[in-house]
Amino acid sequence: MIGLSKYANHYPNELSGGMQQRVGIARALANYPDVLLMDEPFGALDSQTRIIMQENLLKIWREFKITVVFVTHDIDEAVFLADRILLMSTLPGKIKRDLKIDLPRPRDKETTDSKRFIELRQICHSLIREESIKAFEKQNQ
Repeated sequence: MIGLSKYANHYPNELSGGMQQRVGIARALANYPDVLLMDEPFGALDSQTRIIMQENLLKIWREFKITVVFVTHDIDEAVFLADRILLMSTLPGKIKRDLKIDLPRPRDKETTDSKRFIELRQICHSLIREESIKAFEKQNQ
């Protein structure tokens, strides 16, 4: 399912970062959970591996039909993967905006070039910038 059958007899340190992430996802899915919690799972990967892992996650999501709670600081990643983005405020941390992502599925690389993707990314960026400026101003008072 995760494309690593030929590496079944390898030790973890013999696998690339992307392969190790796929093993981690497989381990999390082994018990067929109702919810998969992922906290910045692709943050340490190079950009090409990250894109491939995002596409793989979407395939797994379609196959298992489970809820995925995905934490990321990457706006493009959030818009590409999500059906819904909860944007947080700074101090106190609370939900600032619940943004529905109405991009059609299945999604692929071309999705990121669509007008709607760019609009959603700009909305997220503006909201996060607003909070970042507030935080910066508080630190300088």
